[in-house]
Amino acid sequence: MEWYWLPEYLPKFAEGLWLTIQLLVLAITFGMAMAIPIGLVQVTGPRPLAWLAKGFCISIRGTPLLIQLWLIYYGVGSLFPSIPGIRESMLWPLLRDAFPYAVVAFSLSVAGYEGEVLRGAFRGVPKGELEAARAIGMSPLKVLFRVWLPRALQNVFPTIAGEFILTLKATPLAATITVFEVYGIGTIVRQETYRIYEPLLFVAAIYLCLTGVLVLFFRYLESRMPRRMAGAG
Repeated sequence: MEWYWLPEYLPKFAEGLWLTIQLLVLAITFGMAMAIPIGLVQVTGPRPLAWLAKGFCISIRGTPLLIQLWLIYYGVGSLFPSIPGIRESMLWPLLRDAFPYAVVAFSLSVAGYEGEVLRGAFRGVPKGELEAARAIGMSPLKVLFRVWLPRALQNVFPTIAGEFILTLKATPLAATITVFEVYGIGTIVRQETYRIYEPLLFVAAIYLCLTGVLVLFFRYLESRMPRRMAGAG
């Protein structure tokens, strides 16, 4: 094996790593912001919104992320240039870049999977705890954010953490729409140096390290969560 190319491409790998982290953090943030109401409305209703949320989860979970990514980038993204005046607007630098479309696709994927997980989590919280919170005069929002949501997250935290790790390992798909994260940089290295295995091994090592960091982080949060929940009550 030959690694002569590594010093030259390390700065590019650093940029790709930063892009990977941004994509993951933004997808988790926006995805969870959508997943919570998607999961909640399937339990509380109203029924039409519950059906829409259920249909969304089925669609996202039933189709490949790669297809979703391409539909958003090559499908929706191709419509914007035809809108009069869009190229001269402030939005055009954002709309012509592939990264925002990747964020949207990955966020919707997180929302679909975690929304279904949270549906079961919300339903699994004992009704007695919710009734006790209402009995002491908590408003519906306080019941949700101080009792229902924390207990639901506590019950399924390992599952959610596992889904986040799967999201990390799916980020190489972004390279198919010219978002050159870690895997995308590895592809460039292979094309320019004609080295096959070394760049792939290096990329695999980076993802292994990222996964290890995430696992340790989520284990730390999980160990702290029971005390937080006790304090929140």
